[in-house]
Amino acid sequence: MLYYLFYPLRDAWFGFNVFKYITFRAAMASLTAFLICLIFGPFIINWLKRLNFGQNIRREHVESLYNLHRHKQGTPTMGGVLIILAITLSTLLWADIRNQYILLTLVSFLWLGLVGFTDDYIKVVKKRSLGLTARMKLLSQALLGTFIALYVMFLTPIPTELSVPFIKHLALNLGAFYILFVILVITSASNAVNLTDGLDGLAIGCTIIAAITYSVLSYISGNFKFTDYLNVFYLPGSGELSVFCASMVGAGLGFLWFNSYPANVFMGDTGSLALGGAIGVVAVFIKKELLLFIVGGIFVIEALSVVMQVIWFKTTKKRLFLMSPIHHHFQLLGWAESKITIRFWIMAIVLALLSLSTLKLQ
Repeated sequence: MLYYLFYPLRDAWFGFNVFKYITFRAAMASLTAFLICLIFGPFIINWLKRLNFGQNIRREHVESLYNLHRHKQGTPTMGGVLIILAITLSTLLWADIRNQYILLTLVSFLWLGLVGFTDDYIKVVKKRSLGLTARMKLLSQALLGTFIALYVMFLTPIPTELSVPFIKHLALNLGAFYILFVILVITSASNAVNLTDGLDGLAIGCTIIAAITYSVLSYISGNFKFTDYLNVFYLPGSGELSVFCASMVGAGLGFLWFNSYPANVFMGDTGSLALGGAIGVVAVFIKKELLLFIVGGIFVIEALSVVMQVIWFKTTKKRLFLMSPIHHHFQLLGWAESKITIRFWIMAIVLALLSLSTLKLQ
């Protein structure tokens, strides 16, 4: 919005020329989202407290884990509302709102935020501990994935072939299965962040790292000089997605201010489903879908630990991990919550650096 207000005034004063630069607008979007969270955070937390939207700690699984998390009982959840507010306002202010990729990513983000909000509302207000049924969640995510896939296939210059990290000149043509692949990417990313959201600051910290990585990748994808030099896919207009990702970084840092141990608020499904799904949509647009499995390696490990636990238990009637997702396994081994969170952040940073190295290795 500010781009259309101030950039046309560049002839009146050269300083307005700065609105042309994506790097400037991305930095300002990040700062704006951070300040929105910092300013409105206390009000939203108090509002959630007044509504009695508190976390309910379930104790039917492992008594020792319940004891570790008992202090979280009643902590406001649905804090994803703050994240969604910050990212949406910041993106509308600083991004090119006529850009189709920005609009689609923002709509996807809000759609998944609505799904997550409905899930949280059922859990907290209706007192149904499992929220939306798994079928309803997956259906909502699959509808979004189908829409994005069809839009890419018929209304954009984005190819449906998949580039493989670390391997030059290899493209996988999925044909009609591309639709199923996009559904898998968006659904997996959305749910994996949701599964990771079990310790104070864990999911939002890893999301910040993934968002920084995709902000860089988006900027490169929309810059012909960089894509030509690095031999990666060039998509005109995709550089604007770095503004959206930067706003995600700022909102994540602002939310982490309140979500760090001991947390004053939890994001709930409202935030986790929206954040994960939005990163998945960005990955689809800039043709870095497979790279998402490295960038979001922590999310992948968390999701796989759940799948492995279920398969192992059904096969052997024994547990592979003390508890899944795997961050709870380390808790039951005696690791402090903050130690687990920071070590997972470290691994997320290492995986992000590894992902960025693929730009020069293909």
